[in-house]
Amino acid sequence: MCNYLLFIRKAFSLLIRLMRIGRQVVTYVLGKYLKYFLLLLIHLIPTTSIAQKVIPLQDTLQTVKARGYLVCGVSQGLAGFSTIDDRGHWQGIDADFCRAVAVAALGDKQKVKFIPLSTKDRFTALQSGEIDLLARNTTWTLSRDSSLGLDFAGVLYYDGQGFIVKNKIKNSTLKVSSIADLNGAIICTNAGTTTELNIADYFQSHDLKYQIITFEKSDEAVLAYDTGRCDAYSTDRAGLFAQRLQLKDQSNHTILSETISKEPLGPVIRQGDDNWSNIVRWTLFALINAEELGVNQHNVSSMGDTTQPDIQRLLGYQGGLGEKLGLQNDWVYQIILQVGNYHDIFERNLGTLSLLKVDRGVNRLWTEGGILYAPPFR
Repeated sequence: MCNYLLFIRKAFSLLIRLMRIGRQVVTYVLGKYLKYFLLLLIHLIPTTSIAQKVIPLQDTLQTVKARGYLVCGVSQGLAGFSTIDDRGHWQGIDADFCRAVAVAALGDKQKVKFIPLSTKDRFTALQSGEIDLLARNTTWTLSRDSSLGLDFAGVLYYDGQGFIVKNKIKNSTLKVSSIADLNGAIICTNAGTTTELNIADYFQSHDLKYQIITFEKSDEAVLAYDTGRCDAYSTDRAGLFAQRLQLKDQSNHTILSETISKEPLGPVIRQGDDNWSNIVRWTLFALINAEELGVNQHNVSSMGDTTQPDIQRLLGYQGGLGEKLGLQNDWVYQIILQVGNYHDIFERNLGTLSLLKVDRGVNRLWTEGGILYAPPFR
């Protein structure tokens, strides 16, 4: 840059000297070289005065370290994903993922602040820098990935949209056993989600009529359904299992077997901070790889003597992979020790150890008939 400025100075000095020589010479020189001089100035402007006004990209990892804790956006309460228990602690697969990232960045799962966000505010909070990470049962779509200045770090849970219905439509003797039985029904759902669009697409393509009522909060939509304002409630299937726990008479409600959409739910970060994106993405991959390699919360501390190279690399005993992300080399070891692998997190929050008892389905490892797959640690 200094060389460019020096060139400009010399160029102006030359023009002044030429002016002293005579008007004809100046006219000749300007006519021949002025356009090149102006082009040079045009190309220099963005890299000098304007560039100095551009705010440098924030390093999220360094911001988190300086603050001393991770700020993670979660739902306002969805069992299995992110909700507060009786002790005031956040629990759920999304909440545990936030903890895993906190361990990666800071070495301690407790160093995370949870910010409950509505569907309306979740992306704005991330764009504005209010949160460092969004882990809020959010569907990865092309439009969200390309137009919001945000990136999805992967898929934490593969889901699909379904419906929960009362065993009978009000004022009808018909038992609802499929979506086709919802022709003419009133459906409750959440505003600002892909759910509304999926319902519209499905019902239109199957020539079914319906009315829809949307709510800002999931609890409001479920209450409206439970009190009879709606004939059905629709959201991601895992969410239906969670919301069914809130109903007055759970036995009087059925989750239909049909799925009308693909809902890959995953963590979201801001575009432009490649290292932070890599940290969040490889935290997810670490959870999956650990399960595949048989490394879990109960046995990870006894893996120090393993001779298996891929486990040694994963846990930081060789390879120095953590350093490539600006992390400690034992960052994955600490994640598994403090939070667990993918299987530990799933079963605790959604599966056999939870009230929901959700089957893993396609969220099984690729080696077990599912589609869960992660790149290798090398």
